[in-house]
Amino acid sequence: MRRNRLIIMKLKEQYKVREMAGEHVIIMQGKHGSDLTKIISLNESALYLWGELSGKEFDVESVAKLLVQRYGIDNELAMNDAQHWVDKLVECKVIE
Repeated sequence: MRRNRLIIMKLKEQYKVREMAGEHVIIMQGKHGSDLTKIISLNESALYLWGELSGKEFDVESVAKLLVQRYGIDNELAMNDAQHWVDKLVECKVIE
């Protein structure tokens, strides 16, 4: 697992959340002939974080703080969830 706690990140502005068939998704258009289009589905928590952090710089700790404020979970669980969310976005290449 990649640790991004002290790394400042930003969501890539070219990706926007869309609603399709009642789901909130990010559509990543593939390059012609080489990559397929990818669709990332966001659950309620991921959508909340995306909305709060779009256009802003953040680190894992600031993501965890949002989770604690919104859901009232303990800091350790929030840090684990925040790291998992960031790791997935890094994997999908939607973070600068």
